[in-house]
Amino acid sequence: MPDEFRTPVLAGVGQLRANRDRTTDAAREPLALMVEALELAAADAGAPQLLRQADTVHAVRTASWAYADLAAAVAARVGATPRTAGNTPLGGHLPARLLDAAAAAIAAGESEVALLVGGEAQASVGALGKAGVDPVADLGWSAAPGGPPPLDLDDLGTPAMLDAGLFLPTRVYPLFENRLQADLGLTPQQNADWSARLYADYSEIAAVHPAAWNPEPRTPEQIATVGPGNRMVCEPYPLAVNAMPVVDQAAAVVLTSLGAARAAGIPEHRLVHVWGGAGADDVDPLSRTGFGRSEALGLALDRCLGQASTEAEGLALVDVYSCFPVVPKLAGLHLKYDPDAVLSVAGGHASFGGPLNTYSLHAIATAALQLRGTGDVGLVHANGGFLTKQHAVLLGGRPHPEGYVGRPEPVAVDHPDAPPLLPAAEAGGRELAIETATVEHGRDGAPQQAFVVGRTPTGERVAVASAPGDSATAAALSLAALPDGATSHVGRTVRVTLSGGTPAVTV
Repeated sequence: MPDEFRTPVLAGVGQLRANRDRTTDAAREPLALMVEALELAAADAGAPQLLRQADTVHAVRTASWAYADLAAAVAARVGATPRTAGNTPLGGHLPARLLDAAAAAIAAGESEVALLVGGEAQASVGALGKAGVDPVADLGWSAAPGGPPPLDLDDLGTPAMLDAGLFLPTRVYPLFENRLQADLGLTPQQNADWSARLYADYSEIAAVHPAAWNPEPRTPEQIATVGPGNRMVCEPYPLAVNAMPVVDQAAAVVLTSLGAARAAGIPEHRLVHVWGGAGADDVDPLSRTGFGRSEALGLALDRCLGQASTEAEGLALVDVYSCFPVVPKLAGLHLKYDPDAVLSVAGGHASFGGPLNTYSLHAIATAALQLRGTGDVGLVHANGGFLTKQHAVLLGGRPHPEGYVGRPEPVAVDHPDAPPLLPAAEAGGRELAIETATVEHGRDGAPQQAFVVGRTPTGERVAVASAPGDSATAAALSLAALPDGATSHVGRTVRVTLSGGTPAVTV
């Protein structure tokens, strides 16, 4: 039997939205927002002393401001002297994985009180830049080192992906979406309508969430209609279904043992039990078997539910990461839900807001509030990279009979059937059968550049973009240019050319 006193529970949660009007007077750095979120979480628990008692502090990496040691700075601000203070790398999967790992430490008796926090202030950083205000000199923001953190190219993709221009999420996720559409036999219009219905439902949820960045409900027609204010980014995704990272938001949870929560005087009906979770890590997209599915996503969901002997149909709520529509679509299909099932409690990245690595911490906090005082169980899923790193956690308004049942260490996904990858520079003159493709549009709305993953006649995979300025190829590979009777460019033949040694795709 598990030690009841070591059961990990969410004692308090806090989240906030700040400076939605993007004024310089209201601008606060991410650290300040995180501290406020922790104070809100402690107040929610009714036990402010838990912040000082924390033996573990984990800070999710912020992309809007640089800190030498964010977790240590957070701990100092709340008066904690933790034995463990950790900072994460980039990755939207990390809130769920951190919660799972912190819960495992509590169940093992290695921790009693853990703080998890994250936040972004990209809206304020942008506003200050436009106004010519120096956040450090004029507002006293942290200067160690301060400023927007630099991006490491290794965080953006492999050399083959970088060579093909596939280093932006806005270019990579459409590759999965367009292949899924082809595999399901949907027309582009049917698929776009599906995305619009999902995101309209998400906007209804965000409309009543106090921490949502965009609390205005939108109709499917508003989301699907491309035009001024909703330009096409990369087909088939208009701006309305892209994540919104330019936000000021923060979230925090206070995780304790049941024994520590009781000692703090927290009523047990306010506690939410962390049953546990599971994760899976995939290889880069060009090294996977295909683009119409995510083996890592399915594996993480199956392991999470299986460890707890729980079925998907028995969950009272689900929040699936929704940086782009293909993620909740793939999750819903895997769980055998209705295609129009609303898999969100926070409202999704486009409406609630997409504070980069921190979104799922908001989802965890929101799920905890909804599960509190019930006997229900919910699942929160988090995604990192390009459908690369997956983690899911189960939260319960009641304890699991076996206590904590998670396995926070991810399993690696293998792709023995993945095709060999041929560098595009070695594919000059060859024909490719399109495996998946997308077209990026300029701000004027016109097709600007195509990105193609294809197969040679001998089976090798090649990733290649059209040449900058070759609007003719981009237009020809647009979904708007499909031949009569065709619903996808998958299977279409294109050619790789070399100009001055630089590969490019042409039609």
